[in-house]
Amino acid sequence: MEKATFAGGCFWCMVKPFVEWDGIHKVTSGYMGGHIENPTYEQVKKGDTGHLEVVQIEFDPSIFPYDKLLEIYWMQIDPTDDGGQFHDRGESYKTAIFVHSEEQRVLAEQSKEQLSLSGRFKKPIVTPILEAKTFYEAEEYHQDFYKKDPDYYKEDREKSGRDEFIRSHWK
Repeated sequence: MEKATFAGGCFWCMVKPFVEWDGIHKVTSGYMGGHIENPTYEQVKKGDTGHLEVVQIEFDPSIFPYDKLLEIYWMQIDPTDDGGQFHDRGESYKTAIFVHSEEQRVLAEQSKEQLSLSGRFKKPIVTPILEAKTFYEAEEYHQDFYKKDPDYYKEDREKSGRDEFIRSHWK
């Protein structure tokens, strides 16, 4: 098993796109990138911990390779927005790819370059590629939120503008 870690705004919306594929063992919501140990959701949401909301994916690369995870990731975010994602604004909602190896770094940089050259977006791709740091698992009530409160999840996702953005850029 390997790990992949992606920040794509609200972690509630970043779990479901990854969980239903063969080779994906686990998707966990959490925090990464900051300077505070064992942060809470309330601390991270304030935006001064340096942490981003992330999903950490445990996967079998022989069944589901990292480059396929990158394809899914790019289709979930607005990679041109450096102020957050959709209706979630602020530092903790910024995008980033946290790499766990040199191979992941190379693949992430190649995919970012391909997306940039594709002409799909009029503005530059601003999603950074960063070294993975300590991953802190989010509180239990955030895990698999789309299953725990499907009505609220659906309502929040619809209000966010994420699905409309995805439809308009990836159809």
